[in-house]
Amino acid sequence: MPRSMKRASKKAGLPPGALIHIGEKKTEKVKITLIEYDEGKFQEKEIKNIDELIPFNGKPPVKWINIEGLHDVEMIGKIGKHFNLHPLTLEDILNTGQRPKSDDFDDYTYIVFKMLRYEEKEQEVRSEQVSLIIGSDFLISFQEMAGDVFESVRNRIRNGKGRIRRLSGDYLAYTLMDAVVDHYFLILEIFGEKIEFLEDEILENPTPRALESIYEMRGEMIYLRRQVWPVREILSRLEKGASPFIQESTGMYLRDIYDHTIQVMDTIESFRDILAGLLDIYLSTISNKMNEVMKVLTIIATLFIPITFVAGVYGMNFKYMPELDWRWGYFAVWLVMIAVAVIMLFFFRKKRWL
Repeated sequence: MPRSMKRASKKAGLPPGALIHIGEKKTEKVKITLIEYDEGKFQEKEIKNIDELIPFNGKPPVKWINIEGLHDVEMIGKIGKHFNLHPLTLEDILNTGQRPKSDDFDDYTYIVFKMLRYEEKEQEVRSEQVSLIIGSDFLISFQEMAGDVFESVRNRIRNGKGRIRRLSGDYLAYTLMDAVVDHYFLILEIFGEKIEFLEDEILENPTPRALESIYEMRGEMIYLRRQVWPVREILSRLEKGASPFIQESTGMYLRDIYDHTIQVMDTIESFRDILAGLLDIYLSTISNKMNEVMKVLTIIATLFIPITFVAGVYGMNFKYMPELDWRWGYFAVWLVMIAVAVIMLFFFRKKRWL
């Protein structure tokens, strides 16, 4: 199945809010971790049972609950019930083909976006859906699988570096989104190096494989654009204060991410233009090489036209041809044919056709 397609048909005929996991099937156990912190306190632990979250709900300081795995629909339902999440929010969390967006509810703000990674083996970009629930004193993040780009954020919380321990959950949401957007630049660096290598290859020795690479990377750029473009819309909305759970002071930081997404989009568009130019260069180079081949073949054919004529005349089986009895006739014919070829080559060079 193409990576951009999800089995949304599984929800056909079901009522809105029906909890159906749409995405890659997994068998791993869902992992829930809790990080609780403020300026002077830090605690991190793995949650084995949803009921363990009850003592932390509604009490300061900031709580970051991270869920790795969406395939356990029953557990996701329990988490939703525990934090009073709207059924449509849970439906969007479980639908991993969701377009990046943000929604405001009475008790929280819901944000969904794509975390991207480059798979070296498959030579393509893969996306993972990340959903954030931003409450008054908590943040819940939902991921499709284990492994993310948030380890730097965790280390900043553990070490108490920067302002993250002094600020609220909306700033934590900013740092998570910032980590994801920063990783977009790393992926673009990979593609930048691949495009430079491809450009050198096309200029030196264009091959059919190079043409395949151009089309593959153009597809990757389209895929990246589709994942990044909605994130810019989300950030634009949040930094303007559309959400009651995003403080005005955090809006300045969100504006910085917004600027980064613009840079990402500009880079993607630049890469698309470069790839279009490489395609033109490839086609022009192949056309020029074909023209060179055709020129050589045409010259060879042109050289043999008069030679073939002479050979054809003296290849006729008439008894009374005057030159047939000449002692030096054979050598004279060869001399004429060679002279004609040399004169024609001299003429072609003078015309700069060679």
